[in-house]
Amino acid sequence: MQSTASKVWALTTPYFKSDQKWKARGLLLAIVLLNLGAVYMLVLLNDWNRLFYDALDKHDRAEFTTQLFRWTWIALTYILIAVYKFYLTQLLEVRWRAWMTSHYLQRWMSSQVFYRMELARFTGQGATPDNPDQRIQEDLQLFTHYTVSLSMGLLNAVVTLVSFVGILWSLSGDFTFEVAGSTYELHGYMVWAAIGYCLVGTLVTHLLGRRQIPLNFQQQRLEADFRHHLVRVREYSEAIALDKGERVERFNLDKRFFAVLGNYLKLIKVQKNVLWFSNFFGQAALIFPFLVAAPRYFSGAIQLGQLMQIGSAFGQVQDSLAWFIDNYSTLAVWRATTDRLTSFEDSVKAQLASPALRVESSNSGLATHDLSLALPTGTMLAAGLNLAVKPGDAVLLTGASGSGKSTLFRALSGIWP
Repeated sequence: MQSTASKVWALTTPYFKSDQKWKARGLLLAIVLLNLGAVYMLVLLNDWNRLFYDALDKHDRAEFTTQLFRWTWIALTYILIAVYKFYLTQLLEVRWRAWMTSHYLQRWMSSQVFYRMELARFTGQGATPDNPDQRIQEDLQLFTHYTVSLSMGLLNAVVTLVSFVGILWSLSGDFTFEVAGSTYELHGYMVWAAIGYCLVGTLVTHLLGRRQIPLNFQQQRLEADFRHHLVRVREYSEAIALDKGERVERFNLDKRFFAVLGNYLKLIKVQKNVLWFSNFFGQAALIFPFLVAAPRYFSGAIQLGQLMQIGSAFGQVQDSLAWFIDNYSTLAVWRATTDRLTSFEDSVKAQLASPALRVESSNSGLATHDLSLALPTGTMLAAGLNLAVKPGDAVLLTGASGSGKSTLFRALSGIWP
C-alpha cells in the first residue's frame, strides 16, 4: 500500500517536470525565499521587543522613539513580503490547477476512458472511483491549494523553529532543582518546556481527531452522490414527469441527503472535540511562558524587556511545534483528497493500459473477424463471430434480451472494452 508521501509525490512531480517546469520552479523558489524573509522579519521583531520594553521600563524617551521608527520599517517590510507571498502563492496554485485539469481531462477523454470507467463502476469491476467530475473539478483545486499552503506552512514552521530555538535557549538560563537531596541544573529549560508542552498537545489532538480522515473522505463521496443525483433528475426531467416518478426521485434524493447529514454530524462531533482542546491549548500558550519565566524576573535575573523577548520567542517556538495541532483538520481533508485523486489516477492508468478493440474504417462494407463478446463480469455472449456486410445489404439482427445485440453495436463502434 502506498504511503501518503509517495501518493503526494506521484501527483506533484508531473507538473514540475512538465513543459511549464521553469515557471513552476521559479514561482516555488520565490515563495520559499519570501517565507525565509518573513521569518527573518520575525527575528528582528523579537529583538525589537526586548529593546522597546526595556525603554519603557527605564522611561527612556529617546530610545522609545528610536524603536518606534525601527518598528515602522520592520512592519512595512513584513507587509510587503506578506502581500507578494500571497500573490505568488495564489499564482502558483492557479497555474498548477490549470495544468493538472488539462492533463487529467486529456487522459480521461482519450481512448473512451470516461466511458469504460463508468462501465466498470456500474458492473462492479475493480475499484473504479465514483464521480470523476468531482475529482477533476473540486479535488484538483483542493489538492493544489492544500499542497502549496501546507508545504509552505511546514517550511515556515521548521525555519522559525530553527531561528528561535537558539534565541530561546540563550534567554532561558538554567533551571536548578533538587531531587532526593541532589541538585540538578537543566540548561535551556524554556526550550524543553515548549517541546514538552507541544508534544502533549500533538498527542492529545491526534487521539481526539484521528477519525476526521475517513469521515472527510466519506463526506466528499456522499456530497458528490447527492449532487450527481440532482443532475440526473434535471437531465431526465421529461422521462420522470411522464412516468410521474417525482415521489420515487424525491425518496432517493432524501435518502442521499440524509446520508450526507448523518456523516456530517459525525464529522462535526469529532471536530468539536478537537476545537475544545486546541482552543484551550492556544489560550494556555499565551500565559504559559510568563509563568515559567516569572521566577527569574521576580528574582531580578532578567529585565522586563528580556521577559517580553522570552514570551515572544517562546510563542514562535510553540507555534512552530504546534503546526501539526493547528493544521490537523486541514491535513485530514488534504489526505482524503490525495487518496481520492490517487484512486482516480490508478483507475485512468488501468483503463489506458487495458487492451482496446481494434477497429479499422473501410468503404467496402462491414466485417468482423473472430470477434468475441463478453460482459465485464466475464460472461461470454459470443465467440469467434465472423460477419461480412456489403454496402446496401439489409441485415436483421435478432436475439433474446441480454443476448448481446446492443453489445455487438458497441463493439462495432469501438467502445466496448
